[in-house]
Amino acid sequence: MSQKLDVVRGSGNVYRDLGVADPDVRQLKAILAAEIIKVLHRDGLSVRGAQARTGIAAADFSRIRNADPRASPSTVS
Repeated sequence: MSQKLDVVRGSGNVYRDLGVADPDVRQLKAILAAEIIKVLHRDGLSVRGAQARTGIAAADFSRIRNADPRASPSTVS
């Protein structure tokens, strides 16, 4: 038995589509975290290497890399 599904176009912001508070801020933080992870990978940096290069705590880079929501308030204001 097949079920017909409705196709709904999203807004382009999953947080807005899900009704999460502050969707634009959350999306920006997610995009920024993805870019940081991309640079760490591209440059072959460990979190300690990123700390040495930027002065930002290695723990913050680790939280970003591990998608820990606690990273957002402390590293992205």
